[in-house]
Amino acid sequence: MESIYLVAAFWFLAAVLSTALASRLKISIALMEIVVGCVIGFIAFKLGYFDKLSLQASWLKFCTGLGAMLLTFLAGAELNPDVMKTKIKEVCVVGLIGFAAPFAGCVLIAYFLIGWNLQASLLCGIALSTTSMAVVYAVMIEYGFNKTEFGKGILGACFVNDLGTVIALGLIFAPFTYKTVIFVVVTVILIFTIQPVTDYLIRRYAYKTAAIRAKWIIFILLACGVLALWSGSEPVLPAYILGMVLARTMEKDGHFVRRLRTLTVGFLTPLYFLRAGALVSIPELVAAPVIFLILLVGKVASKIFGLYPAIHRFREDNKEKWYYTLLMSTGLTFGTISALYGLTNHIITQAQYSFIVGAVIASAVIPTIIANKFFLPSHLLEEPLLDDQAPDEKDIEKGL
Repeated sequence: MESIYLVAAFWFLAAVLSTALASRLKISIALMEIVVGCVIGFIAFKLGYFDKLSLQASWLKFCTGLGAMLLTFLAGAELNPDVMKTKIKEVCVVGLIGFAAPFAGCVLIAYFLIGWNLQASLLCGIALSTTSMAVVYAVMIEYGFNKTEFGKGILGACFVNDLGTVIALGLIFAPFTYKTVIFVVVTVILIFTIQPVTDYLIRRYAYKTAAIRAKWIIFILLACGVLALWSGSEPVLPAYILGMVLARTMEKDGHFVRRLRTLTVGFLTPLYFLRAGALVSIPELVAAPVIFLILLVGKVASKIFGLYPAIHRFREDNKEKWYYTLLMSTGLTFGTISALYGLTNHIITQAQYSFIVGAVIASAVIPTIIANKFFLPSHLLEEPLLDDQAPDEKDIEKGL
């Protein structure tokens, strides 16, 4: 147990350092955690201590997996169905183009330019077609865009984009079996039953027991995660859907959302982002930088050329258009998940995996830094706080 506590303490020291550096350099904390993770992984590899980081330890995989699910759930909870109805055309158009453009572009690049076989090229296109919900949502809540119609549009487009990625992965590679049918049926049942059951638990037990709402949400996410993995899908997909279904319920209690967000961002997601960075094999990327750069440029360029004209139809301000486009050009969660699926099922090699994941993570860092440095639409943050952003009266009375 001493070794687990020691490794955990080390990673949270890295998280504290990342936060301080992000504040000093004025960039996203999530991105700084990825960069710090890359540096730590490279130094540990050079010194022969890479295994000491416990990147494949069960406890760290669990924490990072739960962090991804909770962060995705919270992102879905930001998408109030009433608001999304008014933006359905925008999120569908932007999301579908955000998936299709890089998928087609990266498949062609991998097959014709790099010379990979068709299966590896298709897997590469799927992995690089994603938009990072984890990074985008972390940036949204850090700057406050999650409470604006602009931010909700980006989050909705991210969902459609990543849904396309999941469907493509399933149709092209994952077998469709009875397990898939059971997973879909159970998810549909939950869509219609989860909100009334949650509302009942809140009316009957909330404010009288110790954090029953948080326990209920975590139980549901873990249970759905087990079912998703058993069926060959990914736990973050039902997490996003359930977050959307419970958006109205979550919206009624901003204090609870803030506490759940604190648990997620303060404890779980730092481990997720740091681990994602540490898993990048920098020596392999350095050994063949041309392939890595081709994939990175291919992903970002195809996203920009496909998305900017589409986003131009919905946004007039130049900063808003470029910020929207650049955030949609990021990748992380589903990209690494798709690449790991390909490696596990022998669709791609270890070297191809490193190139794809390196490009995915670089796309999470570079476009977001450029967006926040040069195209931050700060004028959208000058609006007054919404009701669920205002300080809770009980918190004020308690001095919290």
